[in-house]
Amino acid sequence: MTTFTELGLPKPLVDALAAQGVTEPFPIQAATLPHTLAGRDVLGRGRTGSGKTYGFVLPVLARLAAGPTRRRPGRPRALILAPTRELATQIEAAIVPLARPLGLKATTIFGGVSANPQITRLRDGVDIVVACPGRLADHMRTGEAKLDKIEITVLDEADHMADLGFLPEVRRIMAATPERGQRMLFSATLDNGIDVLAKRFMNDPMLHSVDSAQSPVSTMTHHVLHLKETHRLPVLVDLTAAPGRTLVFTRTKHRAKALTRKLVASGVPAVELHGNLGQNARTRNLEAFSSGTAKTLVATDIAARGIHVDDVTLVIHADPPVEHKAYLHRSGRTARAGASGTVVTLMTDEQVSDVRALTRKAGISPTTTRISPSHPLLAELAPGDRSFTASPRRPVVDNRPKTVTASGAAPGTGRRRAPSENRGGLGARTGSQPRRSGGGRGGPRQGTEPRAARAGSPAGSGSERQPGQARREDQRRGTGAGRRGAEGAGRRGSSQPSRNRRNGSGGRRQSES
Repeated sequence: MTTFTELGLPKPLVDALAAQGVTEPFPIQAATLPHTLAGRDVLGRGRTGSGKTYGFVLPVLARLAAGPTRRRPGRPRALILAPTRELATQIEAAIVPLARPLGLKATTIFGGVSANPQITRLRDGVDIVVACPGRLADHMRTGEAKLDKIEITVLDEADHMADLGFLPEVRRIMAATPERGQRMLFSATLDNGIDVLAKRFMNDPMLHSVDSAQSPVSTMTHHVLHLKETHRLPVLVDLTAAPGRTLVFTRTKHRAKALTRKLVASGVPAVELHGNLGQNARTRNLEAFSSGTAKTLVATDIAARGIHVDDVTLVIHADPPVEHKAYLHRSGRTARAGASGTVVTLMTDEQVSDVRALTRKAGISPTTTRISPSHPLLAELAPGDRSFTASPRRPVVDNRPKTVTASGAAPGTGRRRAPSENRGGLGARTGSQPRRSGGGRGGPRQGTEPRAARAGSPAGSGSERQPGQARREDQRRGTGAGRRGAEGAGRRGSSQPSRNRRNGSGGRRQSES
């Protein structure tokens, strides 16, 4: 077995890798490092979980540490482009412990968070920027990020950037980097869009194709569970209540939110990850899943490429994806780095032809079984005792500023939630749209960002208190002190107590912003 030292990595970097428990290179790293360390342009193809991240992180760190230049304000030395915030964050997490002993600094740049801290770090000077194309382009337009000193440019998951429509922005960004700089492109597939990008920006690249997205993973088993629609949720509850981490994929953001709430109400600690969440909530939920606080993550395809969590033993396609590439990338969240894993697809009668075509294009031959919630195969797919942290009749608390009881009514109002908010099924409306509560102009307004603790807390803690009943009646009549108080609150921001009130469990304040 070839070692990192034999491949040419400097000793401080080898020692830093050993401190992280990494002592042997993966095949794609062993294949590409001799060329990337020599400064050659490299085009690397390998399925998800094959070790591509260290394949480009290691030569970037080694070459920057050995180079004569030093970081300058607003002018990073290396740029790594990634399609999602989660992937950018995970790449930075892989870089930081290795960069520290080399005296190098890295930062991330992406949308969904304040730009000011990013601007501050750029002005202080960093060696490596890990960025999503949109926010980086914003900083380039304002002059905060200049790419004229970039020595190495990396495109990670280039095919996914193409799928998301980022290629025009990527071309503009790469055109702003020096032509003499080294460029690396790593992707699971190399279609026409990626080929055009490689021809435009890469100089005689070395192609290393360790495996493709269609390469079989011997340690991954695939099962299709043929069931009735009414059995979908009970089967999901049974599988996710087993020990170990489970990643559940849905097709839409609303179904991800609805399923998360149903699992939590059934006693399964679960959190959600999708595009409707703000960055802080996405980070909290991913941390909860990584730490084991929540052992189930319900996600849309935003997570198919951006999540690298160890020991995900089970991937469930609650909704079969539309295309086979999405199936393969979703499934690639398990059986990573030689570990074993199980992939389960739930299929109803209406989905039989679609799932068969999907698996055929993906190049797999799953075991198909017609099951019910009591089928013994469920215990084989997810072995271990089922555990629940709450009674299935515990209330489900959403993000609106009221307490929801098990019957669906807000205390003190007698108002029941609309049928669309209470009905079953994964497609049920979940209340993710902004709403106003309270009759007066000064009533609190709820934002669209769900709070991770609400979605992921099986106990449903942290419910909000309602303003007084009498004051609401005054506001609805538009007379007396209630009207004056409401209008005054609208003029004075958060001066009224009902506008900014701590919740019953001491949680953070809710405000109109």
